[in-house]
Formats: sequence, C-alpha cells, structure tokens
Amino acid sequence: MTVTSKMNSVSRQSVLSRLGPGGLLYAANKIIAVAAGKDEDRWRGKNEGALFKRWKRATSSVETRSPAVPAPTVPTSQPSDLLKFLAINALELSAPASDALLKSRSSEWFQLSGHPGSLAPAGPGTVWKRRAAGDHPAHNPERDAYEALAACPHMRSAIPRYYRELEYGGENFIELQDLLHGFRDPHVMDVKMGTRTFLEDEVSNARARPDLYEKMVRLDPNAPTEAEHAARAVTKLRYMQFREQCSSSAEQGFRIEAVKLPGQPPLTDLQKVREPKKLTATVARFLGNDESVRLAISTRLREIKNMFEKSDFFRKHEIVGSSIFIIYDDERVGAWLIDFGKTRRVPDDITITHREPWQQGNHEEGFLYGLDRLINTIETAKLSEATTEPDVSR
Repeated sequence: MTVTSKMNSVSRQSVLSRLGPGGLLYAANKIIAVAAGKDEDRWRGKNEGALFKRWKRATSSVETRSPAVPAPTVPTSQPSDLLKFLAINALELSAPASDALLKSRSSEWFQLSGHPGSLAPAGPGTVWKRRAAGDHPAHNPERDAYEALAACPHMRSAIPRYYRELEYGGENFIELQDLLHGFRDPHVMDVKMGTRTFLEDEVSNARARPDLYEKMVRLDPNAPTEAEHAARAVTKLRYMQFREQCSSSAEQGFRIEAVKLPGQPPLTDLQKVREPKKLTATVARFLGNDESVRLAISTRLREIKNMFEKSDFFRKHEIVGSSIFIIYDDERVGAWLIDFGKTRRVPDDITITHREPWQQGNHEEGFLYGLDRLINTIETAKLSEATTEPDVSR
C-alpha cells in the first residue's frame, strides 16, 4: 500500500470505513435511521440499557473476579482484548466490559489506568466515558472540549469522533469513537504531550507536605535539597515539577506512556525514558523497518499541528495532560489528539503560544513545543534500531 493510500485512510471519517464485518449491522441501522429522519439514539436506545447493565454487573464483580456473564464472542477481525484495553488506557478509561480483562485484574494495563469502572460499551466502534469524579456537576471540561472541537472545521478530523453526552443511572457519560475498532493487531503508541501535565490550580497551595516528600524520596532519595531533607516536606509544585523531570516531559515536551507491538506484550514502563537516544530507539522499534509508515505518521502529525495552530479553540485554551494516540497496521495509519479532562479556558487578557516556558500564571503548557520534538524524533529515528530492543528499564 502506498503512503498516499495510507494517508487517505487516515482522513476517512465515514462510519463504514471504520467498521469491520462485526460493525455492518450498526452501519445499516444508522443508514436506515437517517433515511427515516430518526436520530442514532433510536438504535442505541434499544440496546444501551442492556449493555450498561451488563457492564455494571461485570464491574461490580471485579473484586471477586467472578464475572456475571459469559465473555462475548469477538470476531477475529476485531482487536484483541489487550489492544482494546490499550486504547481505553490512552483515553483515560478503565475496565471495559470484557470478562477476560476483568479476570486479568493484575495486568499492567489495568493497574496503569487507575480509574476502575469508568467505561461502558456503547455499540460497535464506540465507548462511553464517565465524567471525571472531581468535575463540578455544571462543568464538564472534557465534554465542552469535544463539542467545541467537533464543531471546529480545523480540528474535527484530529480527534476521536464525538457523539453525545448522556445520563444513565444517575451518572454522566460522553460517547466517543473507539479508535482501535477496525484495526488488525496494530502497532500502538500513547504519547503524553506538554512540558506541564498538571493544572496551575493544582499547585497553587504553597504549603510544604510531608507525604509528597516521602513520595519523592521513594522515587529518588537524592532529589530533595538539603533544606527539603531538613524540613522533610516539599510543596505540591516542587513535587509535580520533579515528576515531570523524571520523564522526558520537562525537556522534550512529550513522554511515551506505552507501546504495544504485534504479538508482543506491551511496554508500559516507559515514563522514565528521557534520554534522546532511548526515546529515538523506542520510536524506531515502534516504526519497525517501514519507511512509508514513518512518512505517513510524520505527515499526519504535521497535519494535526497545522490544524492546532489554525484553531481558535487552542488560542484560548491550555491543553494540559492530553495525548497523541498513534496506530497503524498493514493497511492503515492513524493518529489522534485525545484526553481533554484538564483543558481549561485561559483569561481573556492572556495569550499563549503553547511553546513558551511555563511560569505560574502564564498558562503555557508546551504542547506545540513537544509536538515539534515528537515529529523531529520520528523523522530522525534510525529504523535499523528497530532490530535492537531499547533499554526501557527504570
């Protein structure tokens, strides 16, 4: 397949182009509903209650590892449970309604997600994501961001397809495209963007905390200064900046959260890979020896950067803790901007470039600074390094 055809497949937004054989029923129902002048909810409404109840039963049985219903039959053309879970982690979702994954609660991916019970299946190719626990009932930053970006002609093709917000069982969700739906045993990489991945109001309290000092010492006994050792306490800002410096975030503006290669267990212990040589070696391994894939991914990331720079939304918002999610298989290449739970509008008198160093109050987060370096890393990685497994140990 040529690079052009790969890039064309990236940009296709039609439902049929994203569905495998198992999703044709969904497409057919959607076409029929549109023809009848009905909303998609007519199809989803018939099934979502049963799906949600099955998910609730499954997640409530996680502690006992005793699934309530048999695992559904998954067509061979659909992603494996592990790959689905990788996408879920990248979207900051958690336990999918998969008995196989619920049984494998000790898996690294489950531990990494950190938000058990936040996902419910919606239909072929879609997921429900629960509103973050800390969000004010009248304020849902992730929903607001997805709705604004879905309406933006510059950005709608750079994000997962957003369907709607819904309430079920007294809880609020947004429904999103399952990015892995339709790919066959793909290469997957989740990259956290920015030099700052914490909100300014998270570090506004200048009180020194003993618990954060203990966390810092566990990670690196030599990290605290003499004064911090004497006080046995550090501020939240000091701790969060220390965490950024442990990874490549502070210097490079991005960090590789995880990589999954076909037929291999996921590489999840990557957050502390910060040396440029190790970063490029990890990227080279992800790319394999396929120069056309490298070019397609680079082209797609440059497209996302151009859309980002043209977007009024990003001129007025800080994009904290978002990720670039990259997927490719033998037929298609894709990359999307995901995770907007920490996206915030900046004050009207503030102008941000997404490239300048952060200082308290300027709201810079380094997203474009990191994207420039991610693109450069992908474009300069020596593909021959793909044959050598990079050292990703702590």
